[in-house]
Amino acid sequence: MAAHCGSDGCLSKAPRPGVSEPGSSSPGNPEPPATPTFDIFGQAWEVRERLGQGVSASVYRVTSLGSTSAAVKEFQVDEQGGDYGYHKERAVLERIHGHKNIVTLYGVFTNFNSSDVSARCLLLELLDVSVSELLLRSCNQGHSMWMIQHCARDILEALSFMHCEGYVHADLKPRNILWSADDECFKLIDFGLSFKEGNQDVKYIQTDGYRAPEAEIQNSLAQAGMESDSGCTSAVDLWSLGVILLEMFSGMKLKETVRSQEWKANSYTIIDHIFASKIVVCSAIPVYHLRDLIKSMLHNDPRQRTTAEKALCSPFFSIPFAPHIEDLGLLPTPVLRLINVIDDSHLHNEVEYEDVVEDMREECQKYGEVVSLLIPKENPGKGQVFVEYANAADSKAAQRMLTGRTFDGKFVVATFYPLSAYKRGYLYQTVQ
Repeated sequence: MAAHCGSDGCLSKAPRPGVSEPGSSSPGNPEPPATPTFDIFGQAWEVRERLGQGVSASVYRVTSLGSTSAAVKEFQVDEQGGDYGYHKERAVLERIHGHKNIVTLYGVFTNFNSSDVSARCLLLELLDVSVSELLLRSCNQGHSMWMIQHCARDILEALSFMHCEGYVHADLKPRNILWSADDECFKLIDFGLSFKEGNQDVKYIQTDGYRAPEAEIQNSLAQAGMESDSGCTSAVDLWSLGVILLEMFSGMKLKETVRSQEWKANSYTIIDHIFASKIVVCSAIPVYHLRDLIKSMLHNDPRQRTTAEKALCSPFFSIPFAPHIEDLGLLPTPVLRLINVIDDSHLHNEVEYEDVVEDMREECQKYGEVVSLLIPKENPGKGQVFVEYANAADSKAAQRMLTGRTFDGKFVVATFYPLSAYKRGYLYQTVQ
């Protein structure tokens, strides 16, 4: 990817030679619409889908001819005819680049549309499912302690790094936390409202439902044309993360709850009630540690709120959790695990075992490059098939195609599996 980056590249959506514009055709010779193509430093990148659209920018998934995928964030010209949003986000990303839990900026370029109007763009690392999507898929049941711990640690690591560099994210919400399938971690995105602490250049910060009390006051003053005595600090990010973790635990959107007078009067009682309702299905000690961690993030007084660095020392992070089987269906990795495939009879007959291994390898190679394949003969993992692909895209393609297939008369269940655990030979039993 780095080979396609630069400080002033040119990306064009002009149609390829011989291909009509989308929605157009030659008279008497109709042609299918063309796929918008970006030409970045002489290499064609096709727009596969629009991932999102905001007030100031649109985000696209693009793929090169070599099957390399990335994300493009294309900024619209602002009301004053400038591109402040682009310069702002680019500057922040360039100053905090290199952390594993922050989206990677590959390069920048200018895009010229069919009317020869230019737009500034960022070429970014392509990430996977967002916490917002995970919340929708939880069906109001909440997520496992493994998932919550994983997300909390990753985002606290990112915030600790940002805050040490003097930056405030200022728009932490479920849609701005995404899973990296190849790096097996959650990452922060969207730094359009970020600012250097003590030098806030954004009047309105944070999204409703994840907005800290001091940001509510500052936004109200700004709307009334009044200046605030003091700008917001990095503490606003901890407030937002506290709400996000509470939503992941409860499985409920809490926007109306945190805006209510009852919450403002006694938020800790509401938090206690949410946790008490789930103690019956969770081990009490880790639940109490998580509850206390969230409470430390949701102090009304920002001066009493925990910091990201201190939060990482919470006893909640010292407890090892195993993922639920649902977790491994939600978070893609380069490793695929196939369940309900192999009988004990196949494991103890060496000839049959080798035949099964070859059959599985041949089948799995239809969907991508197989780096390794393991079928344990003993527990843990006995009879399960672990397939390591060269990348997560191949693993995801295989998961879609193999789920529900039959192998020797049995329906296959395909989930992902943590690459780090697989590399260590750690084949833990997932919680059902």
